[in-house]
Amino acid sequence: MARLCMWSWAIMIGVGLFFLDLITKQLVIQYMPFGMGHEVVLFHILGIDCSLTHAINTGAAWGSFGSMPHLLVGVRIVLVAALIGYLCFSRSLPVSFRLPFILIISGALANILDFFLYGHVVDMIHFVFWGYDYPVFNVADSAICIGTFSILWMTVWKKS
Repeated sequence: MARLCMWSWAIMIGVGLFFLDLITKQLVIQYMPFGMGHEVVLFHILGIDCSLTHAINTGAAWGSFGSMPHLLVGVRIVLVAALIGYLCFSRSLPVSFRLPFILIISGALANILDFFLYGHVVDMIHFVFWGYDYPVFNVADSAICIGTFSILWMTVWKKS
C-alpha cells in the first residue's frame, strides 16, 4: 500500500507540473508580446533580476541543436521512452529516485508537446545574476533540472 501511495504522489506531482507548464506557456502566448523588449519585471534584489518574457527555443538547453529540431524531438522521445521503461521495469531503482525521474519525464513530455503544438519550446522565466544574463527557461525546464540534480545529489551522497 505504501508503495502505491509513493507512486501516486510522485505521479500527481509530475502531472501537476506538466499542466502548470502548459498553462503558463498558454498565458504567455496569449498575453505577452514576443521578444525581450516586453519583459515584466518580477523582482530586483541584491543584483539579481527576475522577469517574465515571451521567448522561443528551437533547440535544447542554451539553444543547442537549434538547427536540427526534428532530430532533437526524436531523440527526446526515445530518451523519455527509455526513462519510462527504466522507471517501470527496473528492480534496482531506489524508491527515492522515482520522483526525480518523474520530474524529468514530465518536463521532457511538456517540451515535446510544445514542439508538436508550436514548432518550438515556449520559454518565459528570465534571470540576470549580477550581470550574467541566464538563458530564458520555463517550468518544464525547471522540473528537468531539479530531477537531474536530485539524482546526481543522491548518487554522490549515497556513495559518500
